[in-house]
Amino acid sequence: MKLSPKLELAGVSLRDMTEADIPAVEALERRLFPVDAWPLQMFFDELAQPETRRYVVAEVAGEIVAYAGLMCIEPIADIQTIAVVPEFEGKGIGSAVLTELIEEARRRRAADVLLEVRADNPRAQQLYLRFGFEQIHVRPRYYRDGTDALIMRLELNKPQSPEGATA
Repeated sequence: MKLSPKLELAGVSLRDMTEADIPAVEALERRLFPVDAWPLQMFFDELAQPETRRYVVAEVAGEIVAYAGLMCIEPIADIQTIAVVPEFEGKGIGSAVLTELIEEARRRRAADVLLEVRADNPRAQQLYLRFGFEQIHVRPRYYRDGTDALIMRLELNKPQSPEGATA
C-alpha cells in the first residue's frame, strides 16, 4: 500500500487488518464512537468475508492509530467505517486509508462508493468532499443519539485528479 513520503517519514504504515488487530480496533471503536460502537463480534464477522470486504489499519510505532473498512458488492462499494485517533488527525492518515479503500473499490470494479457520515462531523465531511464525494441524501435520526446521517457518493467513472478530487 502506497503512502505519501510525508507519512512514511512520520513512521506511518498501512496494512490489512487481521483478527489479531480486532481487540485493539474494538477498544478504539469504543473510545471514538461510544454511542454507536460496533460490538466485538461484528469485526470478526466482517473480516470473515474477504470476498466482499477489505479492512485496513494504519500504525505508528506498532500502535494502531486508524482503521477503515469497505464492503463491495458490484456495482456498489460502501465504506463501512473509517476512524482516526484524534491525536493523529490532520496528518494525512485519514486521506491515506480513504485512498486505499477507493482503490480497492476500483479493483473490485465498483461504479460508486457510498458512505454515511454524521451531520455533526464537518471535518469528515470536508475530507470526503475533497475526494469528490457529493451528498445525495439525508437519513434523519440515523445514529443512536438522534443525529442525522448524510449519505455521500463518489462516482468512480468520473475523471479524478491526483488528490482524489473530481476533475
